[in-house]
Amino acid sequence: MIFDVVTIFPDFFASILEHGLLKRARAGGQANIRLHDLRDFTDDRHRTVDDRPFGGGPGMVFKPEPLFRAVERVKAEAPGEAFPVILLSPQGRLLTQAVAEELARKERLVLLCGRYEGVDERVAEHLATDEISIGDYVLSGGELAAAVVMETVTRLLPGVLGNEESSAQDSFARAEGPVGKGILDCPHYTRPADFRGWTVPEILLSGNHEEIRRWRRRRALEKTWRKRPDLLASGPFSDDDRKMLEEIKRAACEAAAQRG
Repeated sequence: MIFDVVTIFPDFFASILEHGLLKRARAGGQANIRLHDLRDFTDDRHRTVDDRPFGGGPGMVFKPEPLFRAVERVKAEAPGEAFPVILLSPQGRLLTQAVAEELARKERLVLLCGRYEGVDERVAEHLATDEISIGDYVLSGGELAAAVVMETVTRLLPGVLGNEESSAQDSFARAEGPVGKGILDCPHYTRPADFRGWTVPEILLSGNHEEIRRWRRRRALEKTWRKRPDLLASGPFSDDDRKMLEEIKRAACEAAAQRG
């Protein structure tokens, strides 16, 4: 996977690329992250990348010329290749695990980091092939969003995590597994088994792998029902899952009745 990141702050990524998963993926050859300074694609002595918006209003807007030139340079280096050009924007489609899985199937991504009041609309209409938002809030620039996209996508690339089952068991993962199918992860515990009187559930110490699997699945469903019930609408769920959900709801109703 090649990431071409177009930004006015390439130094922003220095620390991010030298730690954790992105560093490992780069060292292992699973990810090649190339930073392009947008100011290198300007043609004036001040290296101007923005200007005031037509019609007035606050803030500055990224000019189209440098962004088009940057992407055209990337495309010239890979003639004949087709790859997504993604504008990081609060107006884009929400980054979900499903979107990350979609992007992880690509061989190359261009990430455009906006800033200030935004970018010239002609960039969104005629240059970007996709717009992605990492949440319903506004950041000062797209650099943090680009880092999130790279982390989310890179961890899905074969060989990056070392254990191919790890990503399948994450919250929101759609693959089969102890969690999977787009629900929250189950609780996890480690040593000591007794910490300040809070003990690890006995089932996890039993060595019975089938019972542990069922316990994890039930607790994952329970957590999702309590914290993110909207995720349960995505389904489909097995008959065993539906039975567990009915038991979870019934137990919650009984507990509420006792409190009331």
